[in-house]
Amino acid sequence: MRDIDVSQITQAVKKMCIDANYYLNDDIRKRLEESKSKETYETAKNILDVILKNADIARNEDRPICQDTGMAVVFVEIGQEVHIVGGSIEDAINEGVRQGYTEGYLRKSVVKDPLNRVNTGDNTPAVIYYFVVPGDKLKITVAPKGFGSENMSKIKMLKPADGVEGVKDFIIQTVKEAGPNPCPPTVIGVGIGGTFDRAALLAKKAIMRSTDVRNEDPYYANLEKELLDEINKLGVGPQGFGGRTTALAVNIETYPTHIAGLPVAVNINCHVTRHAEAIL
Repeated sequence: MRDIDVSQITQAVKKMCIDANYYLNDDIRKRLEESKSKETYETAKNILDVILKNADIARNEDRPICQDTGMAVVFVEIGQEVHIVGGSIEDAINEGVRQGYTEGYLRKSVVKDPLNRVNTGDNTPAVIYYFVVPGDKLKITVAPKGFGSENMSKIKMLKPADGVEGVKDFIIQTVKEAGPNPCPPTVIGVGIGGTFDRAALLAKKAIMRSTDVRNEDPYYANLEKELLDEINKLGVGPQGFGGRTTALAVNIETYPTHIAGLPVAVNINCHVTRHAEAIL
């Protein structure tokens, strides 16, 4: 059994909240640069150039990439041999979010109640998911999620008879209807299977996967590529001004489901697709 003090968790979460909002992930930068090199529409190419320059300014001057610094979504993988000491892990995570958003001068976007909309003032509480895994490590991923893209996400309970064509139609239609609202080019996270709630979680996890990595199942890896090609034919383009780059990647995660169901969730993320991780 290995002890991890909650103070380590707080410090790690604090740093990740700041880093995720200041520094564009390397894989996203690569996708943006690749897209810029392939664009034939001059306006789209110019917008991609501005997006890259904005990311450079944020990195060089330690500033947020975007004014919407998101609601903190946190994935925690707890090794079975880990013992958390010194307090509550949930309190430690929220304290890290509070410190990160305060010290990093990040916009506080969380309201205490969805209808009585009073700001909490420190961007807490985070949305936290826990997973117990083998080992004696603690892996934490912090993903600030802006709501320009979150609001464009959808879930649908398809019938098994709808099959893969129904799944593809739903995903493509969701992106088409989103149009410029999620600040394209986007990363599209797709969850297929499980239950209503599990499909949504799968889609959220999917957007955390590096765009350098395809689904390990060749069938779904090919489906990711096919969907990306079809989505980029929509012509929405960077920031909705047209072009060949509506999405940077489509990431699919799946789970077994009931014989009577085919749940599909689409979680859209903006071109920043912020996330940072630490292993303690």
